[in-house]
Amino acid sequence: MQPFERLAERCSGRTGSNRIPLTACYLMRVREVSGILLLLPTHERTWCRRIFLSALIPFLFLLCQCSQPGSQSLAPPTATREIVDDVGRGVSVEVEVKRVVSLAPNLTEIVYAVGAGETLVGVTSYCDYPAEAQRVAKVGDTLHPSVERIIALRPQVVLVSTASQLEAFARQLDSHHIAVFVTDPRDLEGVFRSIQQVGLILNRQDQAAQLVKELRARTAAVEAAVKTRPPINVFYQLSDEPLYTAGKDAFVTDLIRRAGGASITAAVPGAWPKYSAESALAARPEAVILPTGGSTGTGNSFLTSALKRSPAAINGKVFKINADHLSRPGPRAVKGLEEMARALHPEAFKQ
Repeated sequence: MQPFERLAERCSGRTGSNRIPLTACYLMRVREVSGILLLLPTHERTWCRRIFLSALIPFLFLLCQCSQPGSQSLAPPTATREIVDDVGRGVSVEVEVKRVVSLAPNLTEIVYAVGAGETLVGVTSYCDYPAEAQRVAKVGDTLHPSVERIIALRPQVVLVSTASQLEAFARQLDSHHIAVFVTDPRDLEGVFRSIQQVGLILNRQDQAAQLVKELRARTAAVEAAVKTRPPINVFYQLSDEPLYTAGKDAFVTDLIRRAGGASITAAVPGAWPKYSAESALAARPEAVILPTGGSTGTGNSFLTSALKRSPAAINGKVFKINADHLSRPGPRAVKGLEEMARALHPEAFKQ
């Protein structure tokens, strides 16, 4: 029989002449030690109390300290690493990221393309590709996401496509310890960099590297095919009324160059500037690209009135290409590059 069992029998009166009166026993329940019930005789009570209090007081002191505002948690700190985003911010990201919100369709496509679609807990209403993205919780549109919905989803990282989205809610998310990572690709190399950054954040470096390798190979094949062809002057019509086009900072301007074209608005400041129809006609574009279809539906399906008198329209060089392949700086941008190159230089791709 164990010592504490013998002591319990003495207190219970079951041991005959050696029993200890129940009134002389001290009962103490210690829940933290496997729920053991300890029975101690009166003459041992003072000694026990001293030992118990000597162990309890430091614990209570530590517990009180941890309950003070601003005190550190007893839980071990989460391991993090710092990754620099496209606006030069060092963003502290947890090593294991399992909950992500994407605020741009291109970033949503990248997350799926590197094999991390299961980490997405929130996307925008514009994130419609691949089909699985349509089943993810929506947090509003790209320009006006709901901060409250984002916080409620408890993401570890929010992926943002441009710096303009950052200032609107970064402080609120920071107060909830949610990292905000900005990507801002200005050319195809920037797209490849975004894929590698997302792969790093989500621990899919190998998948991202393989994807970039494949996209680079397809890009190189296009550039080789059009290398000896004279560049064609191109006007990119983002919308007809009012007329918007691709400027210096638009990544599609780089696609046009790689596809064997020369954008007549390549030097215009900004990404998507409003443009004069008269100026577009005066530049006498040899080809016009109309990004249409895809998520935009039938929008931008018609050439703006002024350009109907351009060499492009007269010679039947107005090309409609899936808008999602040209307006989203993600993996499918290389598909847009291939489509554009074949439209501008069909002879270069004849077998």
